[in-house]
Parts: sequence; C-alpha cells; structure tokens
Amino acid sequence: MERLWRMETRRMTEIDWIARAGTRAKGKRPDFLGDPIAERMLSILLAVAGEVSVLKERLDTVERLLEAKGTICREDIETYAPDADAAHARGVMTKEYVGRILRGMQQDMESMQAAEKPLADVSADLRDS
Repeated sequence: MERLWRMETRRMTEIDWIARAGTRAKGKRPDFLGDPIAERMLSILLAVAGEVSVLKERLDTVERLLEAKGTICREDIETYAPDADAAHARGVMTKEYVGRILRGMQQDMESMQAAEKPLADVSADLRDS
C-alpha cells in the first residue's frame, strides 16, 4: 500500500489520488471467482480493509503519543516512528485483523483440502456459489 505522502528530493509532495484512480493496470485483471461483479466487490472490500488498517495504525499512534505526552499536534502524528515493541504489537494487530477479514475464505480453503475433491469440481463449486 502506498503512503499518503512520498518523500521526493527531501521534501514531501502530495499524491494525486484522483489522477491515480483513473489509471489502469497493465494486462488482464485477475479472475479468482469467475464473476466480474464478485471480483469487483472483493477488490473494493480489500481496498476498504486496507484503509481501515491504516486508520487503526494511526489511532494507535495517537493513543501512544497521548499516553506518552498528554497532548499532541498533527506534526507529532506525522513524524511518529514506532519503537520495536510498538512495531511488533502493530504487526500482531494487523495479522489478527487480516485473519478476521479473510476467515471465511480460509475456512473454505481448509474444507476444500479436507474433502479432496477434484480441482475441476472445486472450481465449479466456487464459481457457482
């Protein structure tokens, strides 16, 4: 995921998200589910999940700074760099979050492995459901 700000020649420049939204990826779109609408919904869901993950980290930053300093400003938030313990805690938090989001897909994958159906049947089941 790209950061909101990018360092270029030692100064921050804002990314033009409107312009980036109009760009298209090169090549064919991935087709995991066999349904373009389901693919689009999955893409949107994962994009929103990524944004929520960023918000969770930012909230963690605010909470840690308030705990340490009692008061903060925007610059404190923008320049915060987590120490090793905070970075580890964030990593665990993110893994748990992603696990909760993708739990249904993981359970489907596990049930497919346990059933040991032929790949063609599994593909048809996923496409038809």
